[in-house]
Amino acid sequence: GYRLDEIPNDITKKTPCSFEPTLDYVVVKIPRFNFEKFPGASTTLGVQMKSVGEVMALGRTFAESFGKALRSLETGRKGWLEGNPQEMPAPERLRVPRPERIYAVLQALRCGATTESIAEVTGIDRWFLDRFEEVVAVERSLRHAFDAEPHRSLAERALTPLFRTAKRAGFSDEDLASIFGGTAEELFTARQESGLVPVYSRVDTCAAEFESSTPYLYSCYESEDEAEPTAKRKVVVLGSGPNRIGQGLEFDYCCVHAAEAISAAGYESVMINCNPETVSTDYDTSDRLYFEPLTFEDVMAVVRKEKPLGVLVQFGGQTPLKLAHPLERAGVAILGTSPDAIDRAEDRERFGQLLRDVGLQAPPWATARNFDEGMRAGRTVGFPLLVRPSYVLGGRAMRIAYDEAALESVLHDALAAFPGRPILIDRFLEDAYELDVDALGDGTDIVVAGIMQHIEEAGIHSGDSYAVLPPYRRVPRAALGEIREATRRLGQTLGVVGLMNVQYAIRGGELYVLEVNPRASRTVPFVSKATGIPFARLAARLALGETLAEVGLTDEPPVNGFSIKAPVFPFRRFEGVDTILGPEMRSTGEVMGRDASFGLAFLKASLGAGVRLPERGSAFLSVHDGDKEGILPIGRELVALGFQLLATSGTAAALRGGGLQAETVLKVNEGRPNVVDRMINGGVHLIINTPLGKESFYDEVAIRRTALDRDIPCLTTLSAASAALEAIRARAGGPIRVTPLQEALA
Repeated sequence: GYRLDEIPNDITKKTPCSFEPTLDYVVVKIPRFNFEKFPGASTTLGVQMKSVGEVMALGRTFAESFGKALRSLETGRKGWLEGNPQEMPAPERLRVPRPERIYAVLQALRCGATTESIAEVTGIDRWFLDRFEEVVAVERSLRHAFDAEPHRSLAERALTPLFRTAKRAGFSDEDLASIFGGTAEELFTARQESGLVPVYSRVDTCAAEFESSTPYLYSCYESEDEAEPTAKRKVVVLGSGPNRIGQGLEFDYCCVHAAEAISAAGYESVMINCNPETVSTDYDTSDRLYFEPLTFEDVMAVVRKEKPLGVLVQFGGQTPLKLAHPLERAGVAILGTSPDAIDRAEDRERFGQLLRDVGLQAPPWATARNFDEGMRAGRTVGFPLLVRPSYVLGGRAMRIAYDEAALESVLHDALAAFPGRPILIDRFLEDAYELDVDALGDGTDIVVAGIMQHIEEAGIHSGDSYAVLPPYRRVPRAALGEIREATRRLGQTLGVVGLMNVQYAIRGGELYVLEVNPRASRTVPFVSKATGIPFARLAARLALGETLAEVGLTDEPPVNGFSIKAPVFPFRRFEGVDTILGPEMRSTGEVMGRDASFGLAFLKASLGAGVRLPERGSAFLSVHDGDKEGILPIGRELVALGFQLLATSGTAAALRGGGLQAETVLKVNEGRPNVVDRMINGGVHLIINTPLGKESFYDEVAIRRTALDRDIPCLTTLSAASAALEAIRARAGGPIRVTPLQEALA
């Protein structure tokens, strides 16, 4: 209802805004990509968006802002310094717009290319290229200074005007340490001793026209400091950084709830984050907001300025967890679960000892730090294998290896992606089913928040699985009791204070512990919305010293009806990429369906994720030998619902042996017309295709890709097929009813 000149600039003051804000700082936004999750996808950028997140940085110069944005991306790069300055990049790296092109531009400038020649090849505006050339000139000066006086101490160098120039040009401590030696932590200390520290400028949300009560801050290397910390007791919350596959808005949700809990408890909440898309970087979410990269250098500078009681690292995912040990070494109090407990769960050897201490089992496993160790460990553990680096989120670089040739390839990829980190090698439990458990602890007691069952079998990343709360089938009551007791023992042994997530697998009646994460998980918002209890907010109160009894959580909360989490995938943006799911997460979002019946909850979740289940038509079935018996009741249900059955020869024979009629359809490599032809011609409306083993995982790509292109639901496990049939049956039973969440949880 406002006119344009009446739009409130500060919503709390309702003051009219009839001016164009002027800036005395530079803002840089850089997109974040996840092409490594989609092997074979074209990385060329064009008119179709392919990024999954972004970062934003502020500074007083373009170079300062851009350098801060580069190190905010969390791609493993230090900042400005990347590439071999001795080699001119291939013309294609400059000509073709890809996420890495900026590093090719810098490399070309280091090798003597002119801005004119680069502009001609890239089409990048000369103004930007001139700024990049200035950065390269600063780098040359730094390297010349080192060559001239190689034995000069870091503290002495930090006193020079050149060092201040480098910091104003956005060079990180890691950048400078790579030139002058030492570590980023040592360089940070040297700067502190020499007085070369950043000051903080305010981003005035009223652009100086009116007094603003909600400004936010960014670092720069100027003379005037506008931070003005208060004398209140304060707690720092580390955000989750840029959205990417495996770490998204679910952690921002947790950070926001933590900040609100801190403020409600009478403390001043201080948020550090660099993602402009998040609620945590809204300037009125926390009491003080620092728009900074989530690195040791930048976080430690804020801590030195604000002097908080401590820092919360468990709400922002893997990003802040990686900072827990460096911050603790620097004397910063880590609130909640201790960094040692976090490491005990992440380090596979310490994790193995933890399980022995509490009397629980994991699948056979080993660790390796190099290729030869990995090959020996793989032969000892036995195939199939699940191979992954430690300290990663979203299953990055996680692969299944069915033989030694595959293990060789997987090890090369994992060691290259995360050099120096141990590689975890586990026996892969095929045909098992998984459960996710969220819990809270106060250092003494543990309360389960919710137990979720993955609808897909083990082997598909938890972030890519449909999950139902509460568990709906195949989980005996005794097994649920065993899971609750195991969760309590794990949490108490680790001394968890705040949130904890445990992933279990059940195979042949045996319970296995797959992972323990003493931090917020991506399922916390889902469980909170399913139960009506703000677990992240309660966890923050626990980290501040309250007990479970004091926050009012002494028993596992009841769940009414069924809540189902369904993943959403970006496959349409990556032409030619196989849509098969596995241990490495590929979804970029999720939806939730809720209803009194499982079938309708699954139907709502599927519709929310863009999957429209057919009510009738032709169903194509192709399952591995181990699923031949299990496909029979599914086939009978399909026929009862009015579907015609199509199947590959082996599956068709199994169906006929069970008294069902099924038309045999050729596989893709068996001739024409085949199943893909039938799909293209509109003759297939539902697909059930269960892969198992090496050949199945890498074959039949055409079926899955065509299903995506033609909007044909493709189910790759019998459990998902059973769930889908319940949804189709429920839909046939009558209209879908909706209820506001507030009313459902009242």
